[in-house]
Amino acid sequence: MQPPARSNRAYRYVAHVVRPLLRAMTRRDWRGTENFPRERGFIVASNHMTNIDPLTFAHFLWDNGVAPKILAKAPLFKIPVLAGILRATGQIPVYRNSSSAGESLTAAITAISDGDVVAVFPEGTLTRDPDLWPMVGKTGIARLALSTEAPVIPVAQWGPQLLLGRYKKLLKPFPRKLVTVVAGPPVDLSDLYGKPHDTATLREATERVMTAITALLADIRGEQPPAVRYDMRRPQAQGEKRVGGDHATHPELP
Repeated sequence: MQPPARSNRAYRYVAHVVRPLLRAMTRRDWRGTENFPRERGFIVASNHMTNIDPLTFAHFLWDNGVAPKILAKAPLFKIPVLAGILRATGQIPVYRNSSSAGESLTAAITAISDGDVVAVFPEGTLTRDPDLWPMVGKTGIARLALSTEAPVIPVAQWGPQLLLGRYKKLLKPFPRKLVTVVAGPPVDLSDLYGKPHDTATLREATERVMTAITALLADIRGEQPPAVRYDMRRPQAQGEKRVGGDHATHPELP
């Protein structure tokens, strides 16, 4: 297949190495790529369950003509070898709670204005929900979306957690795991454009994105999501109104 037009030599080399490995370990059910804008840069936002789903996410995008610039935690850019790969392929470090925090947003805005696709995990870390449903998102996705007015494409993944469990280190490549990735239509944020980027507006935009991702995941899983989204800011309140999945029905979940 032809590599995405906006991929550089380093990106193509990494894909040449990683794609065959992922194809050997997975069976793929990929849907919804007709929702990708083809004439401009955009944002694509996915749920985050395990440390391997950035690779399955990127695999889905790459094979459908997109070389994503992924917003990744800054500590990853300090790991030998990995740091070189991330920088060479144009990934964007996210600096939290530091004077450099605004640099991530600026870099992402520039990438989108240049016609690139920026990939985001709005939760900011692996979900803490016990059944791997998306939890409350961070407002970075809203700041980026409202600053650029770029389309936000929600994506749900299910299956990467069978390859590598949440917080696990042992990969389980065989037998091949079914990885389902579905992209939905753009999230409608148009009524929020032009409004001040205050807490209420940012939270509303973020929740719309998380609701769209959760709906896609619920359809993949054929299950009802929790009535209350897991919130890391108040973990003691979790589970009070949960009506979603059960660990007993997902024996391979961590």
